[in-house]
Amino acid sequence: MTSAAQTPPRPLPREQVRAIAHAFLPDRPWGNRWDHYYTRSKLGSDPLYPGVCEALRATQAPLLDLGCGLGLLAHALRAQGLALPYRGVDNDAGKIDRARLAAQRAGLADTGFEVVDLSREYPAHAGSVALLDVLQFISPEAQARTLDAAIAMLVPGAKLVIRTGLEDGSRRARVTRAVDVFSRALGWMNAGPSRYPEAAALRARLESAGLAVEFTPLFAGTPFNNWRVVATR
Repeated sequence: MTSAAQTPPRPLPREQVRAIAHAFLPDRPWGNRWDHYYTRSKLGSDPLYPGVCEALRATQAPLLDLGCGLGLLAHALRAQGLALPYRGVDNDAGKIDRARLAAQRAGLADTGFEVVDLSREYPAHAGSVALLDVLQFISPEAQARTLDAAIAMLVPGAKLVIRTGLEDGSRRARVTRAVDVFSRALGWMNAGPSRYPEAAALRARLESAGLAVEFTPLFAGTPFNNWRVVATR
């Protein structure tokens, strides 16, 4: 699925992780530090964000981050020197409020966040699209609609960047599902996992839309079956 010459991305450098996490500290010493510690853990161990930055480095098209959560991708982009316009949308109003506050604290330019329920509507956009850890949490029918909507947003030279677990019967796939179920039980995710895409079907759908497609593993020492999928117009 991926070229042997490719080197899988590693997590962000420690100094960048510390700087980003600082924006998520509470105003008062006794405030809730969950987002701060989550950000440090996530960015310090997950190769997702440098992997996405690497994929987007060749384009300046505006980016729409569907299901942006706390907006960590916006911070990673700026930390990695990418100044492309960024807009994040999510159906969790609480996370969007905290994303706005952290972006303001960090002084992130050309960055915005909105509450959007993607089960009801897709925002207007022309450029690149990020779908990070979204597909496995929605039904196959919703996956198809979301992919079609994202593909329609792409302009020449823009990229659709997906991070998803893949269903391949492996131990990694089973671990990925178990952790996603646990995240739902903790209340961090609004939904539990539905169906993980199969690589061949996902590739076929993207290529049928005329996109050049590349799969890259995003394991980097983790036990998860996570992959970066980059589709270019």
